[in-house]
Amino acid sequence: MQPDLELVHIRKGESFAAWMHGYPFRTVRWHYHPEYEIHLVVATSGKFYVGDFAGTFGPGQLIMTGPNLPQNWISDVAAGESVSARSLVIQFPESFIENACANIPETEAMRPLLDRSRRGLLFDAATSDAVRPLMTRLIEAQGMVRIALFWQILGHLAAAPDPEVLASLSYELDLGKQTQCGVNRAIAHLRENLTESVDEKELADLVGQSPSAFSRAFKRHTGSTLVRYKNQLRVDLACQMLLTRPDIKVSEICYQVGFGNLSNFNRHFLKLKGMSPSQFRATFAANGAFTLREQPVRTMPSDAGQTMPVTAHKGGTFE
Repeated sequence: MQPDLELVHIRKGESFAAWMHGYPFRTVRWHYHPEYEIHLVVATSGKFYVGDFAGTFGPGQLIMTGPNLPQNWISDVAAGESVSARSLVIQFPESFIENACANIPETEAMRPLLDRSRRGLLFDAATSDAVRPLMTRLIEAQGMVRIALFWQILGHLAAAPDPEVLASLSYELDLGKQTQCGVNRAIAHLRENLTESVDEKELADLVGQSPSAFSRAFKRHTGSTLVRYKNQLRVDLACQMLLTRPDIKVSEICYQVGFGNLSNFNRHFLKLKGMSPSQFRATFAANGAFTLREQPVRTMPSDAGQTMPVTAHKGGTFE
């Protein structure tokens, strides 16, 4: 299912859009847009999708997504029921941020937040509580007050403790644009040899760094250790095989994606996906041709207000 392009309207004389909407609403479909988005759910609960992640939401859910990351929030409401205010939304173009970083040195502190949001970030309840009154004020604010509130909100998000990264690693990386980056060269090598035994020293030698320097650079770049990153890539690959190759047994997939034994594979799969490989296949295989990563939200229930096909509401999956 290809996502729809949402055309974000930023009014003349303004740098970003800040608005609220109810449910149902025109943007509630599987969609994407080139702008960053901060999305706070204030009413209803249901299911949400960000990239290849699916989870449940409720009032108070706060998520930030980066450019062109597909997304959708579907509320559980009775047929014919409507909600006047479900989500508070801020959308801003990458050019606005790039210009700010080029001219205001202090805004460079937001760069890690922006980079990680490309996979979608779910924030904790305390951050949501701090941000909600600011977003409410921002929707009605004008002039320099809008700018001050915007940066205050981003400051809260940048300082939030350990936001949950939602979409899988393949959504974070665009190796074609950053082939000159040493860590990305190492990651490309890792992905090409994912089922082989590739250790930190081999990757460090590949990019001309000591193992300790490479380890630090890798953690800064990905937010993860090499072992955890490699296990997640292997589990992501296993998910694709579970849904697209029903003829292959789970035990065969375990070894094909690079795990040494079935118990280790099951343990990592359960930790990352919230269910066993067999449960994952049984949950999604009946829905056909799309691939989806689904697990319960770690920090808090929540909802938001955006896009996805009706089949997903019925349990369908997507790529």
